[in-house]
Amino acid sequence: MSLKASNKVDTNRYQLEVAVDAEVFEKAVDQAYHKENKKIMIPGFRKGKAPRAFVEKFYGEQVFYEDAINAVYPDALDAAVNEANLELVEDKIDFDLVSAGKDGLVFKATITTKPEVEIESYKGMAATKKPVEVTDEEIESEIKKVQERNSRMVTVEDRAAQNEDIAVIDFEGFVDGVAFEGGKSENYSLTLGAGQFIPGFEEQVVGHKTGEEFDITVKFPADYQAAELADKEAVFKIKLHEIKMKELPEVDDDFVKDVSDFDTLDSYKADIKEKLTASKENAAKDDVENQLIDQLIEKMKAEIPQAMFENRINEDIREFGYRLQSQGLNLDTYLKYTGMDKDSIRQQFQPQAERQVKVRLALEKIAQIENIQPTEAEIEEEYAKLAKSYEIDADKVKSFIPQEELVKDIVVEKAINLVRDTAVITEGKKDAE
Repeated sequence: MSLKASNKVDTNRYQLEVAVDAEVFEKAVDQAYHKENKKIMIPGFRKGKAPRAFVEKFYGEQVFYEDAINAVYPDALDAAVNEANLELVEDKIDFDLVSAGKDGLVFKATITTKPEVEIESYKGMAATKKPVEVTDEEIESEIKKVQERNSRMVTVEDRAAQNEDIAVIDFEGFVDGVAFEGGKSENYSLTLGAGQFIPGFEEQVVGHKTGEEFDITVKFPADYQAAELADKEAVFKIKLHEIKMKELPEVDDDFVKDVSDFDTLDSYKADIKEKLTASKENAAKDDVENQLIDQLIEKMKAEIPQAMFENRINEDIREFGYRLQSQGLNLDTYLKYTGMDKDSIRQQFQPQAERQVKVRLALEKIAQIENIQPTEAEIEEEYAKLAKSYEIDADKVKSFIPQEELVKDIVVEKAINLVRDTAVITEGKKDAE
């Protein structure tokens, strides 16, 4: 197999002329004969027993050429693409047969390739790092979340209902004195102030005590989903059975011992502060990287084939589907629940996919310019990391992630590190107190 010619015919489109030598093509033709012969009937021979020469004489010399071409074409094209130092970006290929016969096979294939990329001034770019500061209020907020998780519901008997209480009520709604469908329930637990019901409903439950029966008047919104109730005034008859509130545990050393591995409130707060600081530090670094990536995309010049964006969207949706499966859902069910279709979810993923493709192309070009290559130790280290994350043996990871693909990812990572390490990072100012 050999590349006879490679010609650029359009932006990101190349026509390759590829030759398959006579010996390889003859072997493919013979294999096609042995595969298909058992189905062939030739007068004077039992089914499947006619020699190849008789079959070719009866049906024509080229009877097995199509199967033979299909057999050798993929490897021949791959070898030619590699020899031309090109990279395919879509499966759609225009195929033209030049010749096939005793002298071998010659064909032309017009392919879509990765674009030519230009990028300059990627070193010394400017970015601003957000200040990292953890306030006492943020620490208290984290503790409050833990309090909420360890809270219990208690019945309130000595006061009226207020926001954040749970009111257990019976209710029935009437429009023009007539009860309407769906407007009645018993022993319903309503969280006051949560905005679960029609505007004005919860506010009028607030202030009433256990055992009270009362009416409230509300107006359905003009865009209410039940058209027969939209913009109508309704009266709800209410009976308040019970008021419940969330009782939070007291925050002290005993609380800390119950919810953590620490013995004192001070040490617990110090740990929260350390974790919040680390989280904010990572977020600040990510923000800096995103600023640099935005600039790289602006600096890059390339006419990117739409196929690259479509491929990336396909990958992102496939990965999203895997995440859904881990939660017991599938993509079709998710689309049904959200009222989306396959076109709308592709549109949702499009901006993210376009950004991913552009930054990848920019970083690959930087790696090429800088001649960035990973060491063997770096490759093995990356395989070890993947093995640890997958919780399988490194050799197994190597069996399904080819080194060539892993090297591409490492190279891109080293390129963004170069951009970040050479950037001029300015520390942002803290908000004025």
